[in-house]
Amino acid sequence: MTLRPEYSLGHSAYNDFLFGSLGQDAAGTEVTVLSALSRLGIDPWQEAARLASLPRDAAAEALAATIQRLPDRTGQDAELPKISARLVALLPEGAVADIPQTKEARVASREAAVKPGRASEKVEPGASVTATRADVAKPKAGLTTWLIWGALALAFYFLIVQLSPTGSLEPERRETQQGS
Repeated sequence: MTLRPEYSLGHSAYNDFLFGSLGQDAAGTEVTVLSALSRLGIDPWQEAARLASLPRDAAAEALAATIQRLPDRTGQDAELPKISARLVALLPEGAVADIPQTKEARVASREAAVKPGRASEKVEPGASVTATRADVAKPKAGLTTWLIWGALALAFYFLIVQLSPTGSLEPERRETQQGS
């Protein structure tokens, strides 16, 4: 069974850049571009795609500005332009295929761009998928769900039968002795 794309770390054209090292943080932990962007709440693959579309100098400046926002940087401000230029050189040039996403991931990313209270608006003109948070959060009952509920009902039934004193669900009958 293969993983869904959002759970898979399959090969991406941005992997060299995203797993490039920024150095160590104040605690001595190795920090990659991926972990740094995640710490700042930025989607790493979208940021990599955005930086790849910029000219190299502009991308290096933008990356340096992003790295400066990290709260636990060690005193590497003098080396920041060199580090960001080295990392930007790892970005692919030209058009890169999109990272595969499921319908739910696309809807969630579009909703994140919509202002609160206006989730029903289309984010992009001509967008084919628009939904509200209620549409995304509501799971559909499928065969698996019904099978699980059926198994739970059977287990509950057999538990009751086992725990009853007579071993059956029939009511106890009192037999009266008749004299002959």
